[in-house]
Amino acid sequence: MASGLLAELAYALGGPFHFLLPDAFTANLTAMQDALTAAGVDGFIYYAKKANKAAVFAERAAAGAAGIDVASAAELREALGHGVRGEHLMVTGPAKDPVLLRLAIVHSATLAVDALDELDQVISLALTGRVRPARVLLRVLPDAQPHSRFGMSPSELATALERCIQGGDAIRMEGFSFHLSGYALQPRADLAARLVEQCLRARVMGLEASRISIGGGLPVSYTDAKSWDTFLETQRPAHYHANKTFHSGDFYPYHSPVAGTRALAALLATRPKPSASTVAELLADAGIELLLEPGRALLDQAGATVFRVQGVKDRDGYQILTVDGTSLSLSEQWFNSEYLPDPQLIPLDQDAPSGVFPASVGAATCLESDMLTWRKIAFPHPPRVGDLLFYPNTAGYQMDSNESPFHDLPLPPKVVIDRTDHVRPRWRLDRHFT
Repeated sequence: MASGLLAELAYALGGPFHFLLPDAFTANLTAMQDALTAAGVDGFIYYAKKANKAAVFAERAAAGAAGIDVASAAELREALGHGVRGEHLMVTGPAKDPVLLRLAIVHSATLAVDALDELDQVISLALTGRVRPARVLLRVLPDAQPHSRFGMSPSELATALERCIQGGDAIRMEGFSFHLSGYALQPRADLAARLVEQCLRARVMGLEASRISIGGGLPVSYTDAKSWDTFLETQRPAHYHANKTFHSGDFYPYHSPVAGTRALAALLATRPKPSASTVAELLADAGIELLLEPGRALLDQAGATVFRVQGVKDRDGYQILTVDGTSLSLSEQWFNSEYLPDPQLIPLDQDAPSGVFPASVGAATCLESDMLTWRKIAFPHPPRVGDLLFYPNTAGYQMDSNESPFHDLPLPPKVVIDRTDHVRPRWRLDRHFT
């Protein structure tokens, strides 16, 4: 992205902003769809909308023959309003509101049912509405994560299957789903194989059971292996403002040797223990459709965030920069972690001297802990008031997961950068409804 355009946007918008690159989203989606086809897998991708609220990504999902994973009535309405068909919606989340359940049934969305009482609600609403059957997946509690608050135990699943049979035409039990924390491929493959077996057993009982959802969890690699390993090995309190301490295990895995579409291809080629067949082969042999709900992986390189430096304060051997926004727009800080891709300095003075100028980055609030970057970043030019700070690759979960108009500061607007058929990129504001 040209620094001149960013400077123009900062001037026009008068504060921090996010810019979105929808072409990157479309490229990621197409690559994942191609990976499913190449593996011979009948699959469908739902964009996990919680990863970014922007309307343009919902629009691109609809245009790209994908669905959307939603967890609230507002998200469902937004998805419909931006062109996603009801039958292409996946409704997840625990203890869903009755309004959300009713909307999902009316629009033929797929419901990932998380508990027995929720299943009873779904069946009751479907019987009362008498419009169409409720389409459900039964969410499984992972053996490897027995303390997860998501999913049903084996005994609860057995009861749920019986209730699906008793529900008759009011319900279509289309298969199973799971929520699995972490990014390792083998546990995800093992659980997918278990769900295939569950589908085969459910079919014997007379249920449809032709789909499984394995959620998201496709990693994104933000940096190279050497930089990541060096950071983990050498980071210590002296590298941070106020000698802040971070634990290595709290960081997102900012490097992954296999990420995004390559991670999906690797997952499909993984052999679940103790099977001799790959995940792709098990799905094909059983005639089961694979459902995925990626968020971060679809948003890789699809956006960034820009702040303006409005204050510079000297400290012993480094500076503290204050920018015109808050860390609520860089959400990693609110998980007792640090967003590790370094911000890039775009100096107002193009003739600024070169060198090494360490600085941490604070927010324009009264909170001591409101730091966008605790690390002392080695900037190549001396930061000055009016310079811009560019945080790369923030579209996935960073921009708006925790945004808040704290201090009555306005939320940073989202700017869509359109490149198609234009020599110079053109911009517009995102058409988010709320």
